[in-house]
Amino acid sequence: MFRFLMKGMLRDRHRSLLPSIVVAMGVLLTVFMFCYMKGIFDDFFNNAALYDSGHVKITSRAYYEEKDVMPNDLAMEDGPGIMEMLKSEYPDLVWSERIKFGGLLDAFDENRETRAQVGAGGIAIDFFGPDSAERNRWNLRAGLQDGTLPQKPGDILMGRTLASQMELSAGDEVTLISSTVNGSMVLQNFHVAGIIYFGTPPLDKSVFLADINDARSMLDMADWSSEVLGYYKSANYDDVSASALTAEFNAAKSDTSDRFSPHMVAMLDDAGLREYFGYAEKAGSIMSFIMIFAMGVVLWNTGLMGAIRRYGEMGLRLAVGESKGHVYRSLLMESLGVAIMGTIVGTIIGLGFSYWLQEVGFNIGDMMGDSSMLMPTIIRAHITPTAFYIGFFPGVFATLLGAALSGLRIFKRDTSSLFKELET
Repeated sequence: MFRFLMKGMLRDRHRSLLPSIVVAMGVLLTVFMFCYMKGIFDDFFNNAALYDSGHVKITSRAYYEEKDVMPNDLAMEDGPGIMEMLKSEYPDLVWSERIKFGGLLDAFDENRETRAQVGAGGIAIDFFGPDSAERNRWNLRAGLQDGTLPQKPGDILMGRTLASQMELSAGDEVTLISSTVNGSMVLQNFHVAGIIYFGTPPLDKSVFLADINDARSMLDMADWSSEVLGYYKSANYDDVSASALTAEFNAAKSDTSDRFSPHMVAMLDDAGLREYFGYAEKAGSIMSFIMIFAMGVVLWNTGLMGAIRRYGEMGLRLAVGESKGHVYRSLLMESLGVAIMGTIVGTIIGLGFSYWLQEVGFNIGDMMGDSSMLMPTIIRAHITPTAFYIGFFPGVFATLLGAALSGLRIFKRDTSSLFKELET
């Protein structure tokens, strides 16, 4: 029966083509918007983990209390020893040391006279040591715009906007004016090995990357580390696991009476991100629900109108002796066929657009201006398993519901209305 009805619908395009197109368009928009919203929120939290919080962060208790001012005099001592302990006792995560510092960058001319000065922040990572994961995490090769990656001590990578503001290019020298952990002023010359595009406005306009050993030497930090960041090997943040790990570490390794004992914090608890994460999840769910509901109403109306237009046909079929139940069931099966065809086509096309946006992206850098949020300038979608079936809710169920409701009038047909429909 279903096969017979499908053949009839395919031969009659008025009954199959337009309704299927409407269903496909609704499902396409639903799938694409779901992947788009998922991509935006994921990029925000991935950037926060990469550039600032890690999946978990370890600092001294004293440092964490004043972390906004980068108090390196309160950093953890024996960074290499802490790293060995973490790699041994917590091998499920990849651990990396960092030092954050700031100062005044001075660019000078051929006469060694200042021509540009800009306040900037430095992030020191392991450029030359065994920590290749940290270098890969920053995606340095892909982001390099000019010059080379650091080859020797004293080399730095400078954000593209910062370099443009100071009129610097790869190969130039720059002086950093800062202070050591002992409070002494320090002037350190650096060689700009390369210009890098981070893809995030706050970093591009105010950050440079240096080697962690150069930073330790300049700041008199010996083997200290400002922060040790941990990342899950799957690259995905797991809040339940991170919260449990944080509680376990702090109970075993942290002493509340010692301000310099190590203290671990999960990403969502760092800088109030848990509130943002909760808001993002709720906002994403609400927007997805609104989109699904709106498309559901449209597709429900499509099924409703499609059935109403066929009341004359239904009346004729009843007049020649077909039972009301059979007519109603055939209407539902036809609607189900249209809904399934449209949903499959719409899902495939929606996933195709989402995949393009996921792999290629869309540059919104010109629209972000002086944004201080850690949002990438290239927005991308994110295809998840849910995207493969989320379109079936508005595509199949809403269309079928519309046809089912409108078809109920079949059971209210009487002889007088049938003859009236036949006359018209």
